[in-house]
Amino acid sequence: MAYLLRFLLVLMLGGILLTVCVALGWVTLEFSHIQLAIPSFIYVIFIQAFVMFYFIGVARLVENVWNALHSEGNLNELFEEAPADLEPYKKKVARFVHETQLSKRQTIPWTMLMLVLGTIGFLLGGAHDTGLVVKTVHSGVVYGFLVAMLIGFVRQWYYLGKSHKLLRDIKGLFGISGDAM
Repeated sequence: MAYLLRFLLVLMLGGILLTVCVALGWVTLEFSHIQLAIPSFIYVIFIQAFVMFYFIGVARLVENVWNALHSEGNLNELFEEAPADLEPYKKKVARFVHETQLSKRQTIPWTMLMLVLGTIGFLLGGAHDTGLVVKTVHSGVVYGFLVAMLIGFVRQWYYLGKSHKLLRDIKGLFGISGDAM
């Protein structure tokens, strides 16, 4: 799933960069930058929702494992036969919980900033076309969106890799099926 999300993020980056290149006149296409901006930004909204919910889902899975380990009534969900000493498992899962929380804290604020600046830039683009806003206002917000998108892309790329490895580790530790999350 992380690899699919990484691929979709690359498509997002390509679509937005193509839109900007057409707007600046660096690339000439049959479509105007407005015609490219509409589907590109709708795609940004969807891919950012997928990425955000991926991080939330991974964190939820790890928290469920942590809760099962600490409730001791639900150990049958993790083990066929629970070991006498759960401390090594608890330490590893505590590290996993910390890593998933870190992944969320490092990516979701950039996702939100990207969506807010992109939406404002999109709306200001429409206002510029009707003559209500000067081009520099629209361009400034779009450049801010581009910076947030590039920073967010790098962070999401990095933490998708870390989360993918973490999922493999926790599934291996408890023998969870590879088909689950």
